[in-house]
Amino acid sequence: MPERITPPFTEESARQVVQYAEDIWNARVAEVVSDDYTEDTKWRYKDIFFEGRAGILPFLLERWPIQQDYRLRKEMWSFAGNRISVRFISEWRHRDTGQWYRTFGNEHWEFAAEGLMSVQDISANDLEISESERTL
Repeated sequence: MPERITPPFTEESARQVVQYAEDIWNARVAEVVSDDYTEDTKWRYKDIFFEGRAGILPFLLERWPIQQDYRLRKEMWSFAGNRISVRFISEWRHRDTGQWYRTFGNEHWEFAAEGLMSVQDISANDLEISESERTL
């Protein structure tokens, strides 16, 4: 996203934010991802809770090496004001076991005035799949 998009979002700008998020998560450069969050961001990923941009980097650097051949798709569900909700699906192979997984769920995002994400709340489920069941 060359110029940061700020709220309130239009349908077009919300879709651009979602596409940008999909692109940077698929690139898997943790430092780039973490730069898009406020210093005091609040995160929930399944049963993991933390606060602060400083927590993002260790979380991603621990998680991403385990998820080999990762691919993610995000789809905007709704938007209003400074909030966007998406549904997502990702597929990845576990580094240690070789087992393929499909993770799917919902994300609710809230943005600060300057366009940085201040809240990310993710509900997700992992489903074991065979390599032949991959769709991404």
